[in-house]
Amino acid sequence: MLLIGAGSAVAAGIVKPEVVESLSPVTLRARYADLRGQLSHNQFNRPLYLDSTESSSHLKGDIYVLVDYPFSTVNIALNDPSHWCDVLTLHLNIKYCHASADKSGDALLVSVGTKYDKPLSQAFDVTFSYSVAAKTPDYFAVRLHAKNGPLSTSDYHIQLEAASLQEGKTFLHLTYSYAYSFAGRLAMQSYLATIGRDKVGFTIQNGTSKQLHASPDYIGGVRGLVERNTMRYYLAIDSYLSAFSAPPAAQREMRLQSWFTSTEQYAKQLHEMDRATYLEIKHSEYQRQQKPSS
Repeated sequence: MLLIGAGSAVAAGIVKPEVVESLSPVTLRARYADLRGQLSHNQFNRPLYLDSTESSSHLKGDIYVLVDYPFSTVNIALNDPSHWCDVLTLHLNIKYCHASADKSGDALLVSVGTKYDKPLSQAFDVTFSYSVAAKTPDYFAVRLHAKNGPLSTSDYHIQLEAASLQEGKTFLHLTYSYAYSFAGRLAMQSYLATIGRDKVGFTIQNGTSKQLHASPDYIGGVRGLVERNTMRYYLAIDSYLSAFSAPPAAQREMRLQSWFTSTEQYAKQLHEMDRATYLEIKHSEYQRQQKPSS
């Protein structure tokens, strides 16, 4: 699966851009207070809450999570565009990432392809602008935005907010969203009817707390799709943070191992290949990453 599936893109053009608003630190902490119960009791075995929404032209996934890292560490690690390339390339379908800066601002050139190792010429290039939407001593929000993506999609947003909490922990809010045209919806439906037909998300339909340990009926379709990708991006962020304090020479391998191990905790939703195959592909892509983009 790519950012949403496999294929090439045609500019959508017929959907209105979604406004992704930054939350204030006060509002984000209030959200933390509201979610205390869900963070403590859920199917994720970690203090995490996931939500998704679908409209006639947009898909959106949100993850709220309490992480055991001080705000200062999170701020240094994730408030830098070059670090985001190390985060994004943990994802199966991100094949290349290069950060650059010019008079128009910071940007990330991201190549999106199939989960398997193929030439970059077969990938789809997506250019994300990178901006700091808000920053205070105890809060920041960074935003990645791309006008166009694969499969007739557009208006991509990856936004991360972080607020410091007591006891050296940080509350994160990750948003992942995009717009799609009629052609894009048809392409997604085709994917979901074929190779994606057995794939599910994380939301339990008509669920109760008793179902968390029974046989939950997970949501499928396009909401399941956006939930899987939102979770993959969050696990990439968490894997980056977990390796950030290690010696630089050891960090990349630690991130890869951590990301694969984390995704296998949710194998029903996220399993795509074995560990050896994932590592082989990512090592190959890393070698390619060291060369100038052609």
